[in-house]
Amino acid sequence: QVQLVESGGGLAQPGGSLRLSCAASGFSNGAMGWYRQAPGKECELVATINKISDSTNYASSVKGRFTISRDNAKNTVYLQMNSLKAEDTGVYYCNARAVIQQFTPVQDRCPMARSGINLWGQGTQVTVSS
Repeated sequence: QVQLVESGGGLAQPGGSLRLSCAASGFSNGAMGWYRQAPGKECELVATINKISDSTNYASSVKGRFTISRDNAKNTVYLQMNSLKAEDTGVYYCNARAVIQQFTPVQDRCPMARSGINLWGQGTQVTVSS
């Protein structure tokens, strides 16, 4: 069965850290990314990683605070989130596409249907609050 299963997330205080995991089964190539969506807002692409070249990209809002990485042996992608802010609150989704260029910086909702390889995790809530 081809699927992405997320774990991690939860409640953190401002300035704190959380780590999200996305375990893939039935899919081992291509590119992976993390999106997030806050209530009433568009879905924002947070970070991407090319699973072949290991190149990464980040939204300006998280650059320097978040790190995306992968463990090929476990077929898992991680999102380490440090120096969390209240505006990081939202539901985080991992997404798998065939190539890195297929990720869009912003979209109306997550998950969103697209042509080609387009796998989504179930979403995990991240809440940053004191």
